[in-house]
Amino acid sequence: MSAQQSTQAYSTAWIMLLALLTSLGPLSIDMYLPALPQMAQDFEVSTQMVANTLPAYFLGLALGQLIYGPLSDRIGRKAPLYLGLTLYVLASLLCVFVSNEWSLIAARIVQAVGGCVGVVIARAAIRDRLDMQASAQAFASMMIVMGIAPIIAPSLGAMILKFFSWQAVFVILAVVGLVCLLCVHFFFKESLPHERRLKLNIGQVLRLYITIFRDQSFRWPMLAGCFSGGVLFCYISSSAAVLMDDYGLTQQQFGYAFGLNAFGIMLLSTLNKRLAQHFSVMHRLKMGGILQLIGATILLVSGLMATSPLWLVFIGMFLAVSGIGFTGPNAMALAMSEQGARAGTASAIMGSMQFACGLLGGILLNFLIWSSLLNMSIVMLIFVAITLLTIMKLSLNQAQYESS
Repeated sequence: MSAQQSTQAYSTAWIMLLALLTSLGPLSIDMYLPALPQMAQDFEVSTQMVANTLPAYFLGLALGQLIYGPLSDRIGRKAPLYLGLTLYVLASLLCVFVSNEWSLIAARIVQAVGGCVGVVIARAAIRDRLDMQASAQAFASMMIVMGIAPIIAPSLGAMILKFFSWQAVFVILAVVGLVCLLCVHFFFKESLPHERRLKLNIGQVLRLYITIFRDQSFRWPMLAGCFSGGVLFCYISSSAAVLMDDYGLTQQQFGYAFGLNAFGIMLLSTLNKRLAQHFSVMHRLKMGGILQLIGATILLVSGLMATSPLWLVFIGMFLAVSGIGFTGPNAMALAMSEQGARAGTASAIMGSMQFACGLLGGILLNFLIWSSLLNMSIVMLIFVAITLLTIMKLSLNQAQYESS
């Protein structure tokens, strides 16, 4: 693909549409976080128990993406969007009528299975049109735009809770899903032509999954991106317990604090784009991993202290979370660079593994026995260590390839 073709395919409106589809995930995850203590009171359980609806959502995201990836490689990118977004709207309304935490967990899984279609198709559509360098730029642009969602989502959720019960949050999510569905119908153009579609049956899909996962040009950056993203999911799962239960932040204050960290992702995504002329994709990936390591280490030290100041916890959270602005776009661009027509399936594997890491983080947090802050920092540090190891492996592979 020529540079001219890449430039023509890359427009702000196109990126904003893809970002809107992808933002369903952050909105669905973050908007109801301020309501967790209120929901815990209604269901007569702990905040951490209600927070288990987060890893349940991650499970739905992991499962759903495995479906939409090969499906989109077979029938195109637009048709699966209709299916997934319709399911998302219906499941969001179902969440309004649940009577206990277990029925909410089940409804959230279904909601995630529907909503995850956006992120799969967005990644695949970018790969359909752009080369690796342009893809890294596009992914960074998309993260900047979609970064607005986690900034405003908790504050919006807190505002809704001032006037309505927590069920209203899911009504708003259903409306957002409906808006996405209408935007797809009127504005999304199919990016995978018929001649490039793969004729896959179930057996071929399974073999394709194995083939892609064995591809080292995909596997190592995919794992780096997934475990790096797992740091964010650890933060999301624990932030309400740490900031609201332990440090006494109000719902509105929590929304501001959460938005600040989401702004950090946007800030570093912007910086990532500006540094593209000076540093390679690999160098920027390493920068993000180092920032996350510093942040997770600060949080571990804070968790080990008898009384840790809130400002120190904020700094650790900011660095650990905002580092994704470097790791996310560059890991994704590297992983998708060689996938061609199977980009939908590759996107599904990457997305599924990423949210599987989120599910794993949620499970580990439930088994650790210390404070919420210390538990979060331990899991984050484990994920960052794996991220850095995979980046090292990827760097060695590239060095060997260039020398051969």
